[in-house]
Amino acid sequence: MIENSFDRRDFLKVLGWGGAAVTLSGCGFTSVQDGVETVVSYVEPPEYAIPGISVYFNSTCAQCDAGCNITGRLREGRVLKLEGNTSSTINYGKMCGLGQAGVQAHYNPDRVREPMLRGGEVLAWDKALGMINDKLSGVKGDEIAFLTGSVSGHVKVLLQNYLEALGTKNHYAYEAVAPSVVRAANKKAYGVEMPRLRLDKAKVVVSFGADFLGAWVSPVNFSQQYGKFRKAGDTGRGVLVQIESKMTLTGANADRWIAIRPGTEGILALGIIHALGAAGLSLPADVAAVSKAYDAARVTKDTGVSAEQIEKLAALLKERSPSLVIAGSAAEGYVHGSQNAAAINLLNSVLGNIGKTIEAPTNVPFPQVAVTTGNRSSVQALNDSMANGKVKVLFSYGANPVFTTPTALKFKENLSKVGFKVVFAHYLDETTQEADLVLPLDSALEDWGTSVPEYQGESAQLSIQQPLMEKLHANTRGVGDILLALLKQRRANEYKDYEDFYSYLRNAVVKNKSALGSAGEDDDTFWTGALSKGLVYFNGSKGSLSAKSSAAGIVLPAPAEEDAAYPLHLIPAVTANLRDGRHANLPWLQESPDPMTTIVWDSWVELHPKTAAKLGIVEGDIIEVTSRSGSIKAQAYLFPGIHPDAVSMPLGNGHVAMGRWAKDVGVNAFGILDQVVDKETGELAFNETRVKISKTGKRVIVVKDEGFIGGSQAGNKIAVRASTDEVELSGEV
Repeated sequence: MIENSFDRRDFLKVLGWGGAAVTLSGCGFTSVQDGVETVVSYVEPPEYAIPGISVYFNSTCAQCDAGCNITGRLREGRVLKLEGNTSSTINYGKMCGLGQAGVQAHYNPDRVREPMLRGGEVLAWDKALGMINDKLSGVKGDEIAFLTGSVSGHVKVLLQNYLEALGTKNHYAYEAVAPSVVRAANKKAYGVEMPRLRLDKAKVVVSFGADFLGAWVSPVNFSQQYGKFRKAGDTGRGVLVQIESKMTLTGANADRWIAIRPGTEGILALGIIHALGAAGLSLPADVAAVSKAYDAARVTKDTGVSAEQIEKLAALLKERSPSLVIAGSAAEGYVHGSQNAAAINLLNSVLGNIGKTIEAPTNVPFPQVAVTTGNRSSVQALNDSMANGKVKVLFSYGANPVFTTPTALKFKENLSKVGFKVVFAHYLDETTQEADLVLPLDSALEDWGTSVPEYQGESAQLSIQQPLMEKLHANTRGVGDILLALLKQRRANEYKDYEDFYSYLRNAVVKNKSALGSAGEDDDTFWTGALSKGLVYFNGSKGSLSAKSSAAGIVLPAPAEEDAAYPLHLIPAVTANLRDGRHANLPWLQESPDPMTTIVWDSWVELHPKTAAKLGIVEGDIIEVTSRSGSIKAQAYLFPGIHPDAVSMPLGNGHVAMGRWAKDVGVNAFGILDQVVDKETGELAFNETRVKISKTGKRVIVVKDEGFIGGSQAGNKIAVRASTDEVELSGEV
């Protein structure tokens, strides 16, 4: 039975099931006997491992936050290939190139292999953990902080329990390229941050810069829906319209791509609402009053989108219902980004899409394991605390803010003011290099864990992560094992029955099998089934939407006046391969051609051919891009899929650390961003940086795969190119 000093409520909290109704299959710790339950068949070659014959195990991808479920193929005890898990309602058996590269992340020779001090001195685990305990001695709880990326599942449970044991609430969850403004706007409009978007039910999808086929939220899930959307049904094939200032992969797949002046997305949304009202659609009084000022003449002047295009869009949306309108990163990255997103969400309300193509997600009944999403304003709060000397001890896991924050934030300088810094790390990236103590992590393919993705499929699920093979390096540890060891320093009695994170995890999941749809099974059968499938489903209820979209408070500024000193808008591009730069040390991804330019192993600046002609720039010119916060130099690439008032650079390259395949490759566009924020959320306004372009007098040959000069390959015109004067990218297909 449970000891008197450790009651049932504490027991639930330790296991991650506190705060909701739960039925336990017994009391005490009957399924764990001092670590007897250890991983055997999953980390040691089993008897059925026949040379030359593959075996398969299910787990969860950790390459991004989408949380796709995967199947690993092993032979002779080594993982060779990853594919999607067909049981998953997130990725339905499919997988992206980023996920495939998880194998290379596992075998990467630049992984950290031993606990080490600043300067490279290696030390044993017991000494490393003892040092943490010593450094925490005498430090107040509010002087301790923990920085992570998005976190969920039982690692989150242990993290929160450890923070409580330390007496601090200073958990900063940080994502460098998070859709935080859209989340906040969705919360206001629909009552939930991330509703379920049903592309597969829509007849028209209008996306304001949401690259849902490339790198936005859950691209593999959206790609599966997109396939169904594109299949011709009774009413014909679905029509996709992409509105953005710089063409994304989704834009390249659209039936109609519309280049819009940067920052005017909300104005266009209200202009479409005005056109719908003029076409006979009934509008609520507040919506009609606000949209009245956005007639075709004004909207065309502000956005650069022709009155003809606006009328066609309105007619398309009115005739083909239900539709789906999505606010993406291209619309949120401004001082008025929240207003842009609110106007776009209002368009969904006017069209009656809420409840049809915008659905409520299934509830996750246990908040302790539900995802804590990161944002960019959290790192600002941490930075302010460090600058003011309020942080004495800092832990960091899954984030690299020294690389991903603007230079103007001075994060690296303020980090140096922290007395003791501990980083849980796979690689010696820029933030890890500033640590006083580095703790080496197991790869995602040799570690245990659970996760709850932010964007769920048909049902809310708890994804299982399990080792696919024996550890490559003897002295790495899983983050769960590290947190468990740290908790034992503080609350030994509560965790004494857990030899390792595996025993804790198994007990936690099995103890709540009734809430995971398997109340009638015995413990071993349930656990084996969960590992075999790679996931379990919550008995969660379907949520509800509030449909609170209102025109009240929507005030969109006129386009910014021309800035003679910095005439161009900088649009930092999030690519499917490199994202925020955490995977820049994987050669597979560096070698994979960018889908829009086919450039490999470098950074580049995209300019519209007309803009380039005015500046006398040709492809391959090394140009300097200068903002008020700094400057970088990169090769020029002329690209018709960008607004003439803008230039774009991909994020992710420009590391000064992180391993041989990341260091000194390209330039870091994060560094020159101006420290400008969205007025409502405080999030960094990614697209508000203005820049100027100058030639350096140097030129290189751009390394790309799109073909030889003249549009021919080995003398054969396989992929014939047309000049930009001959192609109207915004025209109908």
